[in-house]
Amino acid sequence: MWFSWRPKKSIALVESTDGVHWSEPVIVLGPNKETDWEEDINRPSVVKRYGYHMWYTGQAQGRSYIGHATSEDGKTWTRSGAAPVLSAERAWEKVAVMCPAVMWDASGKVFRMWYSGGEQYEPDAIGYATSTDGNMWTKLEANPVFKADPKNAWEQHKVTACQVLRYGEWHYMFYIGFRDVDHAQIGIARSKTGIKDWERHPRNPIISPTPNGWDHDACYKPYALCDEAKGRWMLWYNGRKGDVEQIGLATHEGEDLGFGK
Repeated sequence: MWFSWRPKKSIALVESTDGVHWSEPVIVLGPNKETDWEEDINRPSVVKRYGYHMWYTGQAQGRSYIGHATSEDGKTWTRSGAAPVLSAERAWEKVAVMCPAVMWDASGKVFRMWYSGGEQYEPDAIGYATSTDGNMWTKLEANPVFKADPKNAWEQHKVTACQVLRYGEWHYMFYIGFRDVDHAQIGIARSKTGIKDWERHPRNPIISPTPNGWDHDACYKPYALCDEAKGRWMLWYNGRKGDVEQIGLATHEGEDLGFGK
């Protein structure tokens, strides 16, 4: 697991054989004093392809950008260059692009990225971009591809920081929905293309804060995988109570996520 180690303004690596008990964190990518956009490094997405690729958020001077680094072993990383690979350029992106979620599409021979854009404290919506090399990205003209639904009180304010994975014939998006800027829950949506016609899960939100618990105020930044050997889904997420954020695990028994036909 590569995760944001906030007090260190860095990305750290931990390892586990069961997804529950983890090794001590080791910083693998830290702030870069030689650039003007990487004072704080966080929110990584890692893809294993001819080694490892990492896309991450770099933050400085009230703005956010997305950078790219590569590694042979997932531990020693080399930045692809001094410039970010994605910056806020469109009106809806305002001052920030962040929270990349990337997959390799073998059939199209392209990297596909879902990213968040908008405000700096929490972005507002989710966009989509593609790249053949991980460095040069083409944003979809029709961005954003996923926006808050004002009819759903729990996500009426913002949607952001998603993870998208392909399972069977569907793309599943695990995302954060904000009822206001300080309170968040986690939902799922699915799409055949991963770009349009997103269908929200009828029982959203799927993860909500625990009253007076460690995740009392917000449930953030989901990352899920299907453990086919055990016939279940595992989802790691950030939970916040006050100013303290920690990482927790939720499980769903069975491979069917319950959307129906």
